[in-house]
Amino acid sequence: MSAVNAAGAAEASASRGMGDGASAQQDTSRAARKDEHVALARAQEIRRNDFDCVAPVHHALGACDVAAVDLSTQVGPFTWPVPFYINGMTGGTEATGRINRVLAIAAREVGVPMASGSASVALDDPATASSFTVIREENPRGFVMGNIGVGRSGADARRVVELLDADALQLHLNAGQEIVMPEGEREFSGWRASVEEIVAQAGVPVIVKEVGFGISRETQRVLADLGVQVVDVGGVGGTDFARIENSRREASEYSYVAGFGQSAALCLLEAEAGSGLDLLASGGVRTPLDVVRSLILGARAAGVARQFLELAVQGDEAAVAGLRSWRDQVRALLALLGAQTVSVARQCQVFITGELAERARLRGVDLEAYARRGAAADN
Repeated sequence: MSAVNAAGAAEASASRGMGDGASAQQDTSRAARKDEHVALARAQEIRRNDFDCVAPVHHALGACDVAAVDLSTQVGPFTWPVPFYINGMTGGTEATGRINRVLAIAAREVGVPMASGSASVALDDPATASSFTVIREENPRGFVMGNIGVGRSGADARRVVELLDADALQLHLNAGQEIVMPEGEREFSGWRASVEEIVAQAGVPVIVKEVGFGISRETQRVLADLGVQVVDVGGVGGTDFARIENSRREASEYSYVAGFGQSAALCLLEAEAGSGLDLLASGGVRTPLDVVRSLILGARAAGVARQFLELAVQGDEAAVAGLRSWRDQVRALLALLGAQTVSVARQCQVFITGELAERARLRGVDLEAYARRGAAADN
């Protein structure tokens, strides 16, 4: 899951249970929860995850010129200049508005697409809107994604798009988080209808994303049937929001849920060719190598949150320099693999090992084909 999108998801849960008469006390509580989620997300330490089980095959004479690498990637009807993006994080308070401002400046300077955190709070409490609109104000010509939680109406989705003048809308699914969240949602049977309504009424392409528990092959099929064209598989392996929500419970009785779900790597491996979906990968993307691993496994781009959040808290200059460094490293790594384009990267040979391999085989994935596919880059 993106590093602090728990704040947005928690806010969306609260807003689903609040009418137009939500009290000032409730609004204050929701705002405090957003700042709390940022602090809890930053406190978690992320070490190994399934991306460590993905090893590109090296061909010593296979590299191409770094300058020859084209980083652009096709995501639905859009062409993005780089194959990674600032994933949905936060908004709704003065502090989170400052984070969004820095990230928007960095996105503008480096040409990186950016998503907001869930903007439902701005619909219910217009006083918080500036913490979201700052993204478009600082990045007037960049690619901006709004964000809203499933369960809101199609009209609400359209309002978020208009608020940010968004090019696309992230629609997040977070049942795993809701179950552990003390004030979480308990009714999920209407979510499919909500997805279909929002896709139909948002007015821009909708990117359905998980928040850290993964989107299985079966769920990908359902989303395709509902008219979705782009899915961010949002897998386990990054900031764990079951852990975050459990830490907010007095008895911490859901500690055993930590690590629940499938990784982004597994979700990409089991995706069906010909589904018509463009897949994005997020959840535990720690380095530019993880971006490249995602591309090799079939993602059009990879979403990054935690690493960019840490840059943002250091200020504008650190964030701009950090995003430029990620861009340059992704280009260099693709050159090392002889992949002049993102589409060529999807044909690179790769070893899949460890627990990831075991789970993928149980899901019917032919892993040997990944190690043998395409022509060796030395030939």
